[in-house]
Amino acid sequence: MAERGRIRIGIGGWTYAPWRGVFYPDDLTQKRELEYASRALSSIEVNGTYYRSQKPDTFRKWRDETPEDFVFALKGPRYATNRKVLAEAGDSVARFIDSGVTLLGARLGPINWQFMATKTFEAEDFEAFLELLPGEADGVKLRHAVEVRHESFCIPAFVALARKYGVAVVTAADSDFPQLGDQTGDFAYLRLMGTQAGHKAGYPSRDLDSWSERLAALAAGDAPDGLRTVSEPGSPGRRDVFAYFISGEKVLNPLAAKALMARTG
Repeated sequence: MAERGRIRIGIGGWTYAPWRGVFYPDDLTQKRELEYASRALSSIEVNGTYYRSQKPDTFRKWRDETPEDFVFALKGPRYATNRKVLAEAGDSVARFIDSGVTLLGARLGPINWQFMATKTFEAEDFEAFLELLPGEADGVKLRHAVEVRHESFCIPAFVALARKYGVAVVTAADSDFPQLGDQTGDFAYLRLMGTQAGHKAGYPSRDLDSWSERLAALAAGDAPDGLRTVSEPGSPGRRDVFAYFISGEKVLNPLAAKALMARTG
């Protein structure tokens, strides 16, 4: 394809003391960390929304401190996903959507609904959850992704269900979690968890080159090499790509993100 979707690369959160002097300048005040990070990277995944509710003023503040073309990915609340019966998550999903997330406007990226590694796939139960996810709120389009961490999800039936609802499946890369590279929505969502000490940017250069090629292929609507899939490819088409360096050698994650951004252009 001549055209491709937008590739956004970032990290998880922006407050981490060891990043000072490595990513943040030593003399940067803490209250300006988001301002700085949002101009060095193109996206950030917010983990705090998984653990606790945020106030509308918080979302306004995040919006006002970041550039117009910057995007936040938000983690959905654990109260919605960490439950035996997912069909009963409706109130938790609604409270989160109504908490002010749409105040981010165009800066609102995907919502990642993360499930515990003990959660197994039950088709009826999981479909009931997907039915609870609204496609828009307050005139803002909502994009949803699901991060599943149990091998029972690595079957065509789960991929087909995600495609039915247009929900992206998060690719957990370079980790002990099952890796699913099947594309099921109109965007791709990857969490890269393999940064290691001993490499200037957390990864060997050849590995960053490989990830750059994979992200470019995904953005163009192609199936990249090196990603495990369990189903036939879905409909081709350009898609936006969101990739975040998470965990691993956390102090190096911003450097890995910047190195990968330099390769993707």
